[in-house]
Amino acid sequence: MDTPLAALQRRLGHMFADPQLLQRALTHRSFGVDHNERLEFLGDAVLNLAVSSLLFERFSGSDEGDLTRVRAHLVREESLHRAALTLALPAVLRLSEGEARGGGAQRPSILADALEALIGAIYLDGGFDPAVGLVRRLFGELITGSEADSWRKDAKTELQEWLQARRLPVPTYRIVATRGQAHAQTFEVECAVPVLSVAEPGEGRSRRTAEQEAARRLLARLVASDQHGGALRS
Repeated sequence: MDTPLAALQRRLGHMFADPQLLQRALTHRSFGVDHNERLEFLGDAVLNLAVSSLLFERFSGSDEGDLTRVRAHLVREESLHRAALTLALPAVLRLSEGEARGGGAQRPSILADALEALIGAIYLDGGFDPAVGLVRRLFGELITGSEADSWRKDAKTELQEWLQARRLPVPTYRIVATRGQAHAQTFEVECAVPVLSVAEPGEGRSRRTAEQEAARRLLARLVASDQHGGALRS
């Protein structure tokens, strides 16, 4: 008779030489001391490398920023949670009675962690090839069926998030000038972060387009300054 763990291994595309690794990967810390947190740590690194490798193959013309952005979308908790559900992990997790009664088997964070632990366990059991094979099965179709631009946030959102991550105020936008007839105007806009004493212009056929261009220019300037050790006042 087929067991749940045998069925899981078929879904994973890997039969474990060391079944204890599989058991540990599925064990939440609430269940016992031999839990999956160390495997999760390893699996996170393997997952990032595997996804990076797949993205490097797929998006040969994309720069580091685009690749980093796509990878962040793929390895975030929401994506890992969905992938864990496709593998039917809730049915095989080992949780304490209290955690199980509290719905732990459906909790996104627990499922995402278990998936990373499984990737780490497969890496230890069989090496990088079967681990990247699982990542390819889970995310390959999503990667190959999309374009890098489809993962890109608009410049204003990216700039705001960049500033918020550093606990800096959101930028301000103001129209500097408009040119042309009403039906074919060109807007000139300035995007500024006064606390940093920086500003960049942008222009476009609509105010929104001009703001996006100004935000893109300012973000590029801030990122370049940050990468080269530029001082940013907090």
